[in-house]
Amino acid sequence: MVGLPVAIIGSGNIGTDLMYKLERSPSLDLVALIGIDPESDGLSRARERGYEAPSNGIDWVRENPDAVRMVFDATSAYAHVRHAKVLEELGIRAVDLTPAARGPKVIAAVNLEEHLDAINVNMVTCGGQATTPMVAAVSRVTRVPYAEMVSAVSSKSAGPGTRANIDEFTRTTRQALVEVGGAEIGKAIIVLNPAEPPILMRNTVFCALPDGTDHDAVVESIVQMVADVAKYVPGYRLKSPPLIEEGPFNTPGGVVPFRSVVLLEVEGAGDYLPTYAGNLDIMTAAAVRVGEAIATHQEVSA
Repeated sequence: MVGLPVAIIGSGNIGTDLMYKLERSPSLDLVALIGIDPESDGLSRARERGYEAPSNGIDWVRENPDAVRMVFDATSAYAHVRHAKVLEELGIRAVDLTPAARGPKVIAAVNLEEHLDAINVNMVTCGGQATTPMVAAVSRVTRVPYAEMVSAVSSKSAGPGTRANIDEFTRTTRQALVEVGGAEIGKAIIVLNPAEPPILMRNTVFCALPDGTDHDAVVESIVQMVADVAKYVPGYRLKSPPLIEEGPFNTPGGVVPFRSVVLLEVEGAGDYLPTYAGNLDIMTAAAVRVGEAIATHQEVSA
């Protein structure tokens, strides 16, 4: 199978990390890393590696519509709203790594196969990719009246685009806990931790459990889902075994007798930023996984 020609828009932390991961993909052929700052480190690295590295943003795609068939957008939610319209008009698939959510939300370990024909798929957020699978693991066993996630990431790993997207992060992640994870009500919180040395990405996920829930089945489902995510994000792991805590707990979904508690951390592969930047890694690794699935689906459908 000849690799599907793809480009990245956004030469910041996420786009540059994604470049290294796409180099290892057997089914995706990176053509260009596109930015808007000709002096950016990402564009410099792309040039060194032999890729096109223009600094005119989405205009490069307009001028070269036949050069690529898929674009990974690693800019900002605000910018992707404009990019999505251009790419759709050109008939180019978009894998959106911003929280703009202009297409269906895709969590690689949960609903990978459901939107392979969509012109635009949304990768939610790093916190969404890390925690929505845990909510989905519980909801496939029992009803989840309420789910809450807290993601703490190193401040050093959050570039200007990520910081500009904080409001969209919380909204889109909360929606993913419901739409993809299966919770009836969701809440999302992100913390940019300035600690030195920088911390690994850490996530806490709470799920309200109604009376009569099979607790052993919940724990087993969570452990299996962690293994599924770790297949494409090797640094994804439990900090400790899943817990079932006894309440009662007063939640926005009502009073429940128990809740599950999952403590996760994500260690990055160190492709661009050091390994503390697991929040980059889970986002870019998941995006590659989704892009490869779309490329395979197109090849089979052709």
